[in-house]
Amino acid sequence: MYNDTFIIKKIIVLIPLYNEEDNVFAITQAVDNVFKNIAHCCYEIFFIDDGSTDKTLSKVKILEAKYRNISYLSFSRNFGKDVALLAGFQHISPAIDAVITLDSDLEHPPDLITDLIEQWQKGYDLVYAYRKEKNRNTSSLSNASSKIFYWVISKLADVKLENGISDFKLIDKKVLSVIKTIHEDNPFFRGLFKWVGFKQIGIPYSVGKRVHGTSKYSNKALIRLALNSITSFSTKPLTIAIYIGFFASLISILYIQPLFNFLSRMSISFLDRSSSTYTSFQGS
Repeated sequence: MYNDTFIIKKIIVLIPLYNEEDNVFAITQAVDNVFKNIAHCCYEIFFIDDGSTDKTLSKVKILEAKYRNISYLSFSRNFGKDVALLAGFQHISPAIDAVITLDSDLEHPPDLITDLIEQWQKGYDLVYAYRKEKNRNTSSLSNASSKIFYWVISKLADVKLENGISDFKLIDKKVLSVIKTIHEDNPFFRGLFKWVGFKQIGIPYSVGKRVHGTSKYSNKALIRLALNSITSFSTKPLTIAIYIGFFASLISILYIQPLFNFLSRMSISFLDRSSSTYTSFQGS
């Protein structure tokens, strides 16, 4: 526990948004309800609108005008969730004590924030949540794709991710300060936070019920995420490419001499036949 329980800890709740007009008010209220029961903490909500094409941004502006502890950043187009998180991290003041990231669709249960903070107060620098069962809000195909995704990552990447690890986590300011120094064009934060070290602990959770909207993660996006994570956190693809190149070169070396000899014999045979034909023609 912190030695001085009277020190107020400042926490930023970072929430990326993409076409979540029906969830903006709900997630704001849910987060507020949680922090009403947490002592010695004050919080702010920082929304990142990732180029929404519905009324998401309009509703965020309403909240920002009404509440002093709500702010936002908006993109001109959709860049993707991890880029949205990156922008949020870069805009957060070093004066904060911790950041909590979660989705706006309520699949990340806001009530779990209490447990994240409790583990943080015990001395953990990074507290992340992972699903303890399949997602009931998505199809069997999506759940299977997710399972394959984590299996591939565990086999090829140099970081180990629990099946169902999410972007729902609490990040201490000293971890965030290190993350800010890492420059990635296409960051994969689920892997990056595991890779960076520090004292970490995972908390299992059950996926909350999505009241509005649908998941924004398609199978295509999942494949792109997998490729990005593998290339970011593993030298295995490069190693495989080197081995393939080596064996291709070896095969070429082994076969080039026999091929050269064969072509030489073919040329000599052709010249012999040509000479014989010419001699016969001259004799006639």
